[in-house]
Amino acid sequence: MSASSTTRVSDQSSSTGRSLSVAHAGDLLVERIASIGSATCVGLDPVVDRLPQELLPSDTRDVAACARAIELFSCEVIDAVRLETAAVKVQAACFERYGPEGYAAMWRVLARARASGLVVVLDFKRGDIGISAEHYAASARAAGAHWTTISAYLGADGVLPFLSEGHGAFALVRTSNPSGDALQAQVLARGESVAECVAELVDQLGRASVGARGFSQLGAVVGATKRSEISALRARMPHTIFLVPGYGAQGGTADDVRACFTAENCGALITASRSVLYPKSTSGGAWQVAIRDAARVFADEIRSISRGHPEATD
Repeated sequence: MSASSTTRVSDQSSSTGRSLSVAHAGDLLVERIASIGSATCVGLDPVVDRLPQELLPSDTRDVAACARAIELFSCEVIDAVRLETAAVKVQAACFERYGPEGYAAMWRVLARARASGLVVVLDFKRGDIGISAEHYAASARAAGAHWTTISAYLGADGVLPFLSEGHGAFALVRTSNPSGDALQAQVLARGESVAECVAELVDQLGRASVGARGFSQLGAVVGATKRSEISALRARMPHTIFLVPGYGAQGGTADDVRACFTAENCGALITASRSVLYPKSTSGGAWQVAIRDAARVFADEIRSISRGHPEATD
């Protein structure tokens, strides 16, 4: 990863915790993608029942044991994929279900990912306003995330706090789940869909934070399974990085996500979770190797349709 001044990360400790600042999350992500050569993100969504046998707790009712198990698994995944992927996306729900032990485990996983040179996305989809939004944003910064996922449906008050101190946020615009159609695909009086209206809001709010590499600190979640709508959303958000779930196990393909990239083949981060974490074939080898190989295949697939990333500059 480039050590340019626009993307340098600084860690500052304090007596009440730690404040981890980022000069510009958009620049950081663009340069990390350029340095690794593929716009991919591995989702860390650890499920105890699907862990390798050696990590399974003897009693799945033991909350502390489950938290330890998913932490160990996540750290092994980070070590396996760190040279194959630009980022990891840590699903907070998978950890928070185990209470204080799970929350502490998540903090350690976030720290491990950050120390490994990966861009770190905390997937917690918070949505609130005022001081509550500021508290949520501060918690993500303290935990070591470069980016978070948030809801844009409360407007600017629920978005802007997450962009402070150089950090980035991916706002939900067009999600990959089928039931999202009931709201997001509804057509408004002026002829655009709800998702397109939210896209325009994201573009407007993000304009003030466009960085040196041409992208805002405010990104958008756009599902790979919504292929027919992606081009229209990209046109409304030319300076917005897309976080693209739904690839792999949910049915999204490389062709589906092609339109997420800008004309310069930048501006998208494609995420896959189950297809990398739980590969179908291990070829008789260690599970860590199988995960690394799955991450490499994933990277190659996305690289094949996103050539031409600008090289990072020092």
